[in-house]
Amino acid sequence: MAHVQIRNVPADTHQKLKNRAADAGMSLSEYLLAELSALAELPTPDELSERIRKAGRIRTKTSPDELIRRDRDSR
Repeated sequence: MAHVQIRNVPADTHQKLKNRAADAGMSLSEYLLAELSALAELPTPDELSERIRKAGRIRTKTSPDELIRRDRDSR
């Protein structure tokens, strides 16, 4: 397994992360590893653009205006 080291983390940022880890019942290392793993699963803006481009257009029987109106009315 590889190692990552981050230097010059501001004290308040370190404390916030440490508190979040404690609230989650995790060590700071465990918490940061989980957060980094989740971040790595998210697509980059370029990857997302490529997915959208490849997906092509979506045709619906209902107009976008009607879909938005229905959504708003349901709230």
